[in-house]
Amino acid sequence: MKIKLKQLISPSIPLAVLLVVSCFLLWMSAYLGGRFATVPPVKSIAVCYLQSLLIPNTLLSNLLSLSFASLNAFLITQLNNKFTFIRTRTFLPIFIFLLLLGSWNETHIANGSHLALSLFILALFSIFGMYRNGRTVEQALMGSFLISLSSIIINPLIFLIPVCWIGFIMLQSFSLRTFLASVFGAIIPWILYLSVVYYLHPTIQILDFAKQNVISGFDITTYALSNLIYASLLALIMIICLAGMFSSYSRDAIHTRSNLRFLVLILFAVTLLSIVFEQQSTSFLPFIALAFSFLAAHPFTLKQNNFFGILFFIFIALNIIFIISKYIIN
Repeated sequence: MKIKLKQLISPSIPLAVLLVVSCFLLWMSAYLGGRFATVPPVKSIAVCYLQSLLIPNTLLSNLLSLSFASLNAFLITQLNNKFTFIRTRTFLPIFIFLLLLGSWNETHIANGSHLALSLFILALFSIFGMYRNGRTVEQALMGSFLISLSSIIINPLIFLIPVCWIGFIMLQSFSLRTFLASVFGAIIPWILYLSVVYYLHPTIQILDFAKQNVISGFDITTYALSNLIYASLLALIMIICLAGMFSSYSRDAIHTRSNLRFLVLILFAVTLLSIVFEQQSTSFLPFIALAFSFLAAHPFTLKQNNFFGILFFIFIALNIIFIISKYIIN
């Protein structure tokens, strides 16, 4: 019997609504079931201010995060429609993105991360549009400007600027002009931000917040065994999906190949940042979900065979089991 994902790839409106609502229910089950996430140490002035307005692990905080996640799911759809990472219309990137965030209850209190991801996705619209484009300077400036804005919320995201320079090379858009435009785009938000902070709070010690972002040691023993098993299996699924994606790589358009390589680079970069800045690892989870959703949806959509059909349902089961395990263990 051949397993087909056609109904999930291009679902009817009622089925699409059902899938989205199911992900929302998974999200709210963490709050209703009392599986509250531990609030990580505050690492930026912007996050400190957000937490003063929105108390973590409250209904309002969860609903606001859910609203941002829904907005980002919409932006993901528009991003795929404009740049065709997957050469056919598919609902899977949205479903995978929402399923992952629904399973990761740590992201349910990370309002700043979801807002930063919205800015990052908007930056990707500019960066992906640079492929053999005559207006690369303006787009490099705007893309870096938006990423720099997101780094005000999550400071280590500023390290994605050099990653974007590599992306410029992949997109055949790197030049001295685009490099300088990117540098200026990255600097401007921080100059304005620090100027306002010093003006409003002359006594604040910004260097103290900067010191908190210094790289700390990564200790794998601090993570629960269930989390390690889940992360390992998720990484294995991603590796298999990447192998499946690259096996049909030649069928994609040249610009699509460049975009997919850049997404792989983004996934590697944000995963590395989550390890290097281990105390802020929760902040990078929505970014990992973004890249994962596109890269996993590619073979799940285009590889119409039993292997990837079974793997997709294993992926869903893995997330559901991970959610249930939190009730059992905790």
